[in-house]
Amino acid sequence: MSSPLVSAIAGSRTGGRAVAARLLFVLALSLAAAGSGRALADQPSDPYSATVKVDATAASAVVARTIARTQGQRAALMKVINGLTGSTDDSQLPKLDDQAITDMVENFEVANEKMSTVRYLADYTFHFKRSAVRQLLRRAGIAFSDHPGEPVVVVPVFQDGTETTLWDDPNPWREAWSALPPQSGPTRFTVPFGGVADLTTIDAEQARAGDAQALTDIAQRNGGDVALVAIATTERQGDQLTGVALSLKRYRQGQLLDSRSDEVKANPGEDEAGLLQRTVALAVGDIEHGPPPPSPASAASLDAVVPISSLGDWVEMRQRLAAIPAIRGVDLLSLSRQQAKIEIRYVGNPDQLKSALADADLDLAGADPDWQLQPASAAEPH
Repeated sequence: MSSPLVSAIAGSRTGGRAVAARLLFVLALSLAAAGSGRALADQPSDPYSATVKVDATAASAVVARTIARTQGQRAALMKVINGLTGSTDDSQLPKLDDQAITDMVENFEVANEKMSTVRYLADYTFHFKRSAVRQLLRRAGIAFSDHPGEPVVVVPVFQDGTETTLWDDPNPWREAWSALPPQSGPTRFTVPFGGVADLTTIDAEQARAGDAQALTDIAQRNGGDVALVAIATTERQGDQLTGVALSLKRYRQGQLLDSRSDEVKANPGEDEAGLLQRTVALAVGDIEHGPPPPSPASAASLDAVVPISSLGDWVEMRQRLAAIPAIRGVDLLSLSRQQAKIEIRYVGNPDQLKSALADADLDLAGADPDWQLQPASAAEPH
């Protein structure tokens, strides 16, 4: 069966201007479809797919194409693995020959091919077998995740002397966050553009005060439900920036998850931009790897009420609490048809406990002595 394009060409021999117009129309459709395919191939959404540019030279274009495809599939596989693991360290991976990688390829697409008699260039999108990639990583003992990282919306407040800046320019602290390279790890950081809508959603004072509604709105406006208020306060000797006091507070739907602070001293000869960029890198590492484990001296306890509708609800809650590392024990103080009253023994402070519970999709609300614990879905407003 001939294609519409071939039929149009054949018909153009006898069909005059009408057929010629049809030919041009079919050609336009073909080019549009090819362009659309290239756009899709440039940015595959599948974590087991990657697009790479290939360029090889050999004795002939045919040999160059084979070399380019072989090199491209290896580069694409490493790109996929880096995305899944959040690391570019491949030292733990076994050495794979070309055929082993070929066997892991489900299929591939080619776009923007160019060739001469000895050179071949193109864009290749390789789709790898999910099971094969996962098996490779598991056998190597490498942790990975094929779920997109949780978006964290950064609200960068810069305190320099008496000046407090968020959206106004200049804000070198916001610029340092905006210069952060794209992340492939478990957390994705997003810095709002600072347009009119952002300006009217939250200001520096609301961010510093932890305004629940403003923080919820700015996070949701930028595609997340977690807001990170990152406050950098300069330390100066005269005009010389000597350090930065860093304050980080994470909020989910306006509720404080955790907070931490640090002090970053300037290195000899380090300029302001370099110090702020290094401080951002430290903050990102702190968020991704979590605060240091609390010391035994920080052990604490609190009483909380757990609303239930059946005994099964209480059993499920007890199992979920037992799986949280920060919790050292749960004692049942009383039990009725409507609620269970418990004592939670944990390490850290209440904010750290809230964060640990939130990671398990549990919501701890209130304050001493009226804490209430329930699944996060039950705590959401309807």
